[in-house]
Amino acid sequence: MGYSNSNSNDRIHQNGKLMDLYTKFCSSLLFPLHETLKKHSSVRVRAEMERTQWLSTDKIRELQLAKLRALLLDVQTHVPYYRSLFSEIGLDPNEFAHLNDLEKLPLLDKPTIRKYSDALKADDAVGLSKFNTGGSSGEPLLFFIGRLRVSHDVAAKWRATRWWGVDIGDPEAVVWGSPIELGAQDKIRLLRDKLLRTQLLPAFEMSPEKLDAFIAKLQKIRPKMLFGYPSALAHIAGYAESKGISLKNLGIKVAFVTSEKLYEHQRETIQRVFACPVANGYGGRDAGFIAHQCPAGGMHITAEDIIVEIIDTDGKTLPIGQLGEIVITHLATRDFPFIRYRTGDMGILSEQTCTCGRGLPLLSDIQGRTTDFIIAKDGTVLHGLALIYVLRDLSGVENFKITQHSIDKTQVHIVRGTDYSSQTAEHKIRSEFKKRLGDSVEIDIEYLETIPAEKSGKFRYVVSHVKH
Repeated sequence: MGYSNSNSNDRIHQNGKLMDLYTKFCSSLLFPLHETLKKHSSVRVRAEMERTQWLSTDKIRELQLAKLRALLLDVQTHVPYYRSLFSEIGLDPNEFAHLNDLEKLPLLDKPTIRKYSDALKADDAVGLSKFNTGGSSGEPLLFFIGRLRVSHDVAAKWRATRWWGVDIGDPEAVVWGSPIELGAQDKIRLLRDKLLRTQLLPAFEMSPEKLDAFIAKLQKIRPKMLFGYPSALAHIAGYAESKGISLKNLGIKVAFVTSEKLYEHQRETIQRVFACPVANGYGGRDAGFIAHQCPAGGMHITAEDIIVEIIDTDGKTLPIGQLGEIVITHLATRDFPFIRYRTGDMGILSEQTCTCGRGLPLLSDIQGRTTDFIIAKDGTVLHGLALIYVLRDLSGVENFKITQHSIDKTQVHIVRGTDYSSQTAEHKIRSEFKKRLGDSVEIDIEYLETIPAEKSGKFRYVVSHVKH
């Protein structure tokens, strides 16, 4: 028996060494080659970020100021919108002496981006990609991202991943629901994901059959890291626990969560069932990779790329420690600038420094976008984004709110824009909603001038009154 166990342990040890070697191959050779072919500078940017994260807070502010001046001078020359704006308000980027000088610039919001989309493109931009976001805020937004911005976002996420002792090439399960990801699964993308050992699990439908399949997949691939919506990962964990299925021995090192507010009960459930820490991430397609949690608990802002301001309801900058709306300036968005961009999320900047020793500033609280689960007629649990994306992609929908009053009735409130077509939109909404909720479910569509906020002052765009 002892001889057999020894052989078994040797095989496990050798297996682990081979897996580590493959991860190193992916991280140091395969993925850098992939990024080079896509003309991304993420490898160089991440290497620089590994160095600058250890600078003092003051040195990081100096770095931000230098990058801010360079960005403003660049957009003054190449971006028609900012060239005109700077001339109108008499702004000279060379005179910026402090980060607080950003207050001289007006805030940038979604309506402004929609109105001046063409003027916000740099006249020498190359390789711009079109993006559509607004799934959780209910306000569709079309914008563009260049290779520089993509490179910096990839680098920031890559660095944060390495904080937790995992790397590109380690087996990863991604529980996600965006059509941008799910619709891009062509042969090249599938091959890339296979080589990098990334398994995508669609998060829209959470039926018992789907959950059983998710759990079986996790048991098969034994990922070192999970990535997804906190609500989805917590739901999978809760289901496994209710079925008496243990997932503690999968060897998962960390669960990365993003795109929704992480609630403590979700964190506790994920940690308990998967036997791993939960790393909270904050950002978006529009705003970029804003902040990520390190193992010491600090929610570090990606300060080399992003300046965060907190404003009150009048748009005035608040002191550190006060709750207000998060406004970001992304320093790597010269092709389609996000300067003093209103995220619509609420948060608090911290005066503290993290015990990990990094000089990156901290967010002490984020009260970001949240979505709900909804229940189909047959009892299937669906992520709220399954309905949000139907409305988000319709022309002329300025704002909306979805309320599931009962298993038989769901109400949709819509604020219409000028290019909204009632007949086309209503047919699409009812058809797509019934596909997800059930043919017999009543879909009530009502039009409003404005959609009021909750009593708390926050907006909720999917609300279900059905218990599950």
